[in-house]
Amino acid sequence: QVQLVESGGGLVQAGGSLRLSCAASGRPFSGYAMGWFRQAPGKERDFVAGMNWSGSTTNYDDSVKGRFTLSKDNAKNTVFLQMNSLKPEDTAVYYCAVRSRRFSSSTSDARGYDYWGQGTQVTVSS
Repeated sequence: QVQLVESGGGLVQAGGSLRLSCAASGRPFSGYAMGWFRQAPGKERDFVAGMNWSGSTTNYDDSVKGRFTLSKDNAKNTVFLQMNSLKPEDTAVYYCAVRSRRFSSSTSDARGYDYWGQGTQVTVSS
């Protein structure tokens, strides 16, 4: 059974930074692609960033490119999303997700992910 637990969300002023963590149990991140998504009230769940199975490739939505950075610690089986220069429009619940197929690439389509965390709230005040 795969479990994902996000943490690190909170309230921050515009221009500030947060680092989200996604800890996995039941399956190592190594060998499986993962992604971060976010969902604002009344909106669909949108792709934020993704990492392929080896961690060698990351991709970002244009809205966060240059501000957000994905990384992972295989020893801790944890993936991090460093978020800098936060804007009020970044306010949302952030979810991490993992694909079940091994050695896959990430995808911006939420339907491509099989396991999801419970989400962590990020609120950016102006």
